[in-house]
Amino acid sequence: MNAAAQVIVVGSYNRDHVWRVDRFPQQGETRLGHGFVTGPGGKGYNQAVACHRQGVATLFIASIGDDALGARAREDARNEALPCRWQVHRDRPTAATAVWVDDAGRNCIVVNPGANAALDARFVEAQRDAFAGAKLLLLQLETGIEALAAAIGLARAGGLLRVLDPAPVHPELTLTLLRETDLITPNETEFALLCARFLDVEVDAGALAQMSDATLHALARRLAPDASVVITLGHSGCFVSHPEQRRRGDAASCYRVAAEAVQAVDSTGAGDAFSGALAAALLRFGDGPFEAMVRHANRAAALSTETVGAAATMPRYDDVTARFGH
Repeated sequence: MNAAAQVIVVGSYNRDHVWRVDRFPQQGETRLGHGFVTGPGGKGYNQAVACHRQGVATLFIASIGDDALGARAREDARNEALPCRWQVHRDRPTAATAVWVDDAGRNCIVVNPGANAALDARFVEAQRDAFAGAKLLLLQLETGIEALAAAIGLARAGGLLRVLDPAPVHPELTLTLLRETDLITPNETEFALLCARFLDVEVDAGALAQMSDATLHALARRLAPDASVVITLGHSGCFVSHPEQRRRGDAASCYRVAAEAVQAVDSTGAGDAFSGALAAALLRFGDGPFEAMVRHANRAAALSTETVGAAATMPRYDDVTARFGH
């Protein structure tokens, strides 16, 4: 338990199994890989580690199986010195992931959700004491919607800033729940899916980075009128959209932040590095401009791509500032 936690992350833990390949196999094709690693992952755990390594007290709430991988999850968290509260299931396995990474650094991922899908709303509500002292809630969509709704309810009652990385876009996600958050951080694919579902607007995710700022801003304002939206665009950096009345210290209500130049070898977990670092920056940077927070998160994400893996690649605050400056 960690009553002093400033950030609470409710989300998923997976055990990742990562293969390096020259290219992804075709249907029915067997290819030889040229590397394999296994380690902790899951969007929730990755983001909790990312935030924790940025020097902000973080508590992770998640669900695991009563099995060998669940024991590894506890060991992973102990080795990271990351406080966790685990719901343990005897009838569900700990989630596991298969990841292929090609020589261009692109990835292809298959997840068995296992215990993640069984994270219970009542278990989350039982962690009310942790929410009482925290300042920010960070969520993703790799667990059941009921558990996330319970977390949002506790955060709203406690006055916590509510941050959602809508990945993957959950089939049960509602527009009402989406708009219960203060900050949303989709990538281009997720933003396109959200526009299609909730705005009945078809957006080409592959061409989204080339769309005008005015068009992206208008879509973001329709999607989440009262929340800031940060669309991560990979090599094209990211796009920021604020409500006009709440710019979070920025001069403009919409703008872009360029990507950092790095030697990328594996993009797995880069989005999680961004979300976790941004959550930490929202607290570390105080009343400073939001743009500086986004730039720092962008740098953390870029740095994470220079190493193969997920949670293990989340950079520390000093690593980011040593590489890119303040």
